[in-house]
Amino acid sequence: MNLAEHWLSIVGIGEDGYDGLNGQAKQAIARAQVLYGGARHLALLPTAASQATRIPWPSPMAPAVQQILTEHRGEKKVTVLASGDPMLHGVGVSLTRDLVPTEFRVLPQVSALSLTCARLGWSIAETILITLVNRPIEQLVRHLYPGQRLVIFSEDGSTPATVAQFLRNSGYGLSRIHLFENLGGPSERSASELAASWPAEQYARLNLIAVLCNPDTTAKPLSLAPGLRDDAFDTDGQLTKREVRAVTLASLAPLPNQTLWDVGAGSGSIGIEWMRHHSSCSCIAFEAREDRVLRIRANAARLGVPTLRVIHGTVPATFAGLRPPDTIFIGGGVANDDLFDACWAVLPPGGRLVANAVTLQSEACLAARHALHGGDLTRMMVSRADLIGESHVWRPMMPITQWTVTRP
Repeated sequence: MNLAEHWLSIVGIGEDGYDGLNGQAKQAIARAQVLYGGARHLALLPTAASQATRIPWPSPMAPAVQQILTEHRGEKKVTVLASGDPMLHGVGVSLTRDLVPTEFRVLPQVSALSLTCARLGWSIAETILITLVNRPIEQLVRHLYPGQRLVIFSEDGSTPATVAQFLRNSGYGLSRIHLFENLGGPSERSASELAASWPAEQYARLNLIAVLCNPDTTAKPLSLAPGLRDDAFDTDGQLTKREVRAVTLASLAPLPNQTLWDVGAGSGSIGIEWMRHHSSCSCIAFEAREDRVLRIRANAARLGVPTLRVIHGTVPATFAGLRPPDTIFIGGGVANDDLFDACWAVLPPGGRLVANAVTLQSEACLAARHALHGGDLTRMMVSRADLIGESHVWRPMMPITQWTVTRP
């Protein structure tokens, strides 16, 4: 079979089933030799719709996806059924990632996101989509702001009650929750209530949640701008202070889809704020002390970036086998030549390295490396107002020397 002729069709199907499909989607189903889909999707097709071998998705799905991309690629006509728009948190993303466009055709149905916004009169462009399918609920924290509109894909029938409880605990009990079961189908059902009074009951497994965020007096919205208050983090004192952290994040210059290595992460503040910058930013935090590893994980979950990865162990030994980062931050240990050399070696061309120094010895090391590799040296001196008796004085913090360099 010529790969120039697409061998893979990915068909979005809604709760209105086979009758809701257009002619192209029905043709893709009819011509298939192998038909994959969830048991629920396959059951929506009449027997006469296709003579293909029907294969329900196994759990986990990964082996079947791999089979499609290896055994069937270019050898058989394969059609895959997916919910709504297959490219919106759907299997279409996994299937097409390593294919060329001539190999596949995606035939989307109206997505659950579109249907929800249509039901509520919400602008899709102003609505945040979050999936809790195999994802931690703490990611919601990053999106809790007054007036924010959220559409949430549920894990199962218990998710609505879990989300309501999470909103209450986060100071957003006054938020309005809209629940939709079997959206777009003949058995569609909806409910609406404040999170504060949402019942603890099970709903249909296929459900979707929409939230209009409204804080109560206990809520403490956190800005996405760098430089969260120091008391936002649980710390044993090993913390990059707010003013220095804001400058450091500006020097790190995070971009979407980039990965940071936070070497000697302490309380995890740099990596956490890096990930809060954009939902696609990722971070690996390296920390030698076990108590700090636990603290970093707790801070990351509480501040809305629970997927931050923490590696416990001594650097640079723990670098082995990892994909190179886009950016590296060294908050301690810059006087360690082996550590610096390992960081510099793993950094790809165009990658950025930012290092902060406090002691005279580490400052001298940064000056020497600046002379060797170039970049920018900055010295920060911050004072905070403090009380002595009934008067305020300036209380200076320790000066910080920062080196920023891009590897040629």
